[in-house]
Amino acid sequence: MDLTVWRTFVTVCRLGSLSAAAAELNHTQSAVSRQIAGLERQLGVPLVKRHPRGVRPTPAGEVFRRHALATLNEADRAVRAVRELRDGAPVRTLAVGATPSLAAGIVPEAIRALSERDGALRWSLLPGLSGYLHDRVTAGRLDIAVVTDAPPGLPHDPRVERRFLGLDEMVVVLPVGHPLAGRGPVRVQALADQIWAEDNDGSAALLRQHAARAGVGVRIDLAAADLPGKLALVATGHAIALVPGVLTCALRADVTAVPLVDPPARGIYAITPRRDPHRAAAPLLDRLAAAFASEDDQDDEEDEDG
Repeated sequence: MDLTVWRTFVTVCRLGSLSAAAAELNHTQSAVSRQIAGLERQLGVPLVKRHPRGVRPTPAGEVFRRHALATLNEADRAVRAVRELRDGAPVRTLAVGATPSLAAGIVPEAIRALSERDGALRWSLLPGLSGYLHDRVTAGRLDIAVVTDAPPGLPHDPRVERRFLGLDEMVVVLPVGHPLAGRGPVRVQALADQIWAEDNDGSAALLRQHAARAGVGVRIDLAAADLPGKLALVATGHAIALVPGVLTCALRADVTAVPLVDPPARGIYAITPRRDPHRAAAPLLDRLAAAFASEDDQDDEEDEDG
């Protein structure tokens, strides 16, 4: 298949219009229509559905769009890599993965600190859940991933190196007007009658296990597609939620984090491939370990003050 046609299809989906895609790609609208029709003939399914205000992908078209976009991104990276090699700059981009809460603060901050010390670093960041990121590392698509051992845990895989970085205690996030907002550590029993929102099975399992140890049940009545969606449900007063403690520095202004008594915790790990490691992976690992060590020291000081 011609990647030019794939790019046309992805552009049509992004803009929702054949004419807008044609203008952006410097094609005629009829040429864009022919490319989409030819792609549909090759695949044997309709990829777009026309409506009065433009077009949108069919269910099959949406599946193809996601894979096509990933392929085009890889193709673009391949072209850039060859051009850099031609121009005498054969430095491989450091491909970093991180769970959403870690991608929101600690990982970018560690990369910033590394860049300030060692000079500008070409890098990319892929947020995702731990299992997905592990698979990307073993497939050679990521040079390093910062993941957690939240349920179902991390597999023991001889293809990767695993380094423990620290423990992350979970906190409960409340809307700013909640009666318990701004209070000290609360017991989960005080929240047992609340509606909870969750965005992934691992976090839900931690919450249920924590509540079970306290002898209560929790109502996880709302499901969110991702972490921002879960926080939006909290901010608008629909629910409360369990979130990683590392996220507290990057929370939106209309929610507040409250610590739990005897909170559930998850281990934070960095995983790297055993073969062909990126030269910047080890220094980044050291920066991440230092970041977690400084957080632990700060927590110890707060405990002593308390």
